[in-house]
Amino acid sequence: MAADPDTALRLLREGALTVHGRLTDASNAALYCTVSADGLAAQAVYKPVAGERPLWDFPDGTLAGREVAAYELSAATGWGLVPPTVLRGGPHGPGMVQLWVEPDPDAAPLLALQDPSGPEDGWLPIVQAEVGDGRTALLVHPDDARLRRLAVLDAVLNNADRKGGHLIPAADGRIYGIDHGVTFNTEGKLRTLLWGWAGRSLPEEAVAVLAGLAGQLDGALGERLAPHLTAVELDAARARVAAMLVTGTHPLPAEDWPSIPWPPI
Repeated sequence: MAADPDTALRLLREGALTVHGRLTDASNAALYCTVSADGLAAQAVYKPVAGERPLWDFPDGTLAGREVAAYELSAATGWGLVPPTVLRGGPHGPGMVQLWVEPDPDAAPLLALQDPSGPEDGWLPIVQAEVGDGRTALLVHPDDARLRRLAVLDAVLNNADRKGGHLIPAADGRIYGIDHGVTFNTEGKLRTLLWGWAGRSLPEEAVAVLAGLAGQLDGALGERLAPHLTAVELDAARARVAAMLVTGTHPLPAEDWPSIPWPPI
């Protein structure tokens, strides 16, 4: 259903939510649910605002609202990188409801540890990792166009938490990104595992998408994001898009901010 966002969004907005349990590894309340209406049903994640822990560096708005804003911006790219997501009421009050995407167990790995001397063909380096007993290995990700699109999206979102577990390879052949509560900060907080293209020229496709986003952020997209972000945060998103169009390159890691999320997986 993730490939049919209109149907998915209608179901997420109008369907009845039935909570089955809590995802215990989430840092904030995240509930596994079924959403159903008119003979349709799908699994979803419901994150009520009441279950959010306050964050000193995200004092405005809600994490749920930022997740919805991330979906709206992703949808505007045309890449379909974030599962359909809405803000609605639920059994525990208003919150974010996102379509559940089941990982494909047969999908190729998105991360690997390789010889520290250099990545194998088709892979890009992330960071040297300690693997115990004084040994190191090179953490790598594949040189995959789907991941590269996510790297571009994360740079626009200023995603502070792109862990490996937030990358979902699905049976439809797409790679989806999830967990976008800590995005859109006004300060540079990009923290990700997708550093393999850092400093490289952006693909022509990405440049075209960014140019489109620049216009949309000043129009309808900006209006859709405004209920979830402050005016300063919206301006910062516009500035990030403009900066990438000027440089024409993927951003480099910041020198004054950890570039790798912890834990990375």
